[in-house]
Amino acid sequence: MSGLSLSGLASLLLFAVSMTGTPGPNNVMLTASGARFGYKRTLPHILGIMAGGFSLFVALALGFGALFERVPELQAILKWVGAAYLLYLALKIATAPPPALEHADTARPQSFWQAFAFQYVNPKVWVMGMALMATFLPHEGVLWLNAISIALLMELVAFPCISMWAGFGMAISRFLTTPTQWRVFNGVMGLMTAACVLFIVG
Repeated sequence: MSGLSLSGLASLLLFAVSMTGTPGPNNVMLTASGARFGYKRTLPHILGIMAGGFSLFVALALGFGALFERVPELQAILKWVGAAYLLYLALKIATAPPPALEHADTARPQSFWQAFAFQYVNPKVWVMGMALMATFLPHEGVLWLNAISIALLMELVAFPCISMWAGFGMAISRFLTTPTQWRVFNGVMGLMTAACVLFIVG
């Protein structure tokens, strides 16, 4: 990856940590999933977030971002589709039964492809990707190769950062010993997911 200095690389790594390690729709849902299903069953969700973000970041660098800026209607569609889907997910999280009361064959974490697709209607990921490529994409060298390299570095940093949120959920689950505590936890996670809509429509 030509054109990116050591100081630029350090700045990119700090940017990646701050963007992927802070609260947002993905991390709130990973906390809920980690608590309910554990890390192993949440891993496809994590990998779907990474793959979806990677593909979106590369697409933005190769021109999709310019199209998005030129067509305001796409921004409006993204905003409302993302808000509606987040509210749907928030309702699912808030109304999920305690693990001891749910049927094992119906309780499933988000799949790889569900998490992958969600990145395309998650405005935080769009903002992150556009800032990433506008700030760190080198002007020298092969565009597509630079885009892939920058996006890959972003996702390599993202993996431990978002995994930490699933681990946080697992740690919390140790203190949830009654159905009432689980219902309160699920309700709080649902409300936090719904609150992310304010970021979208604000």
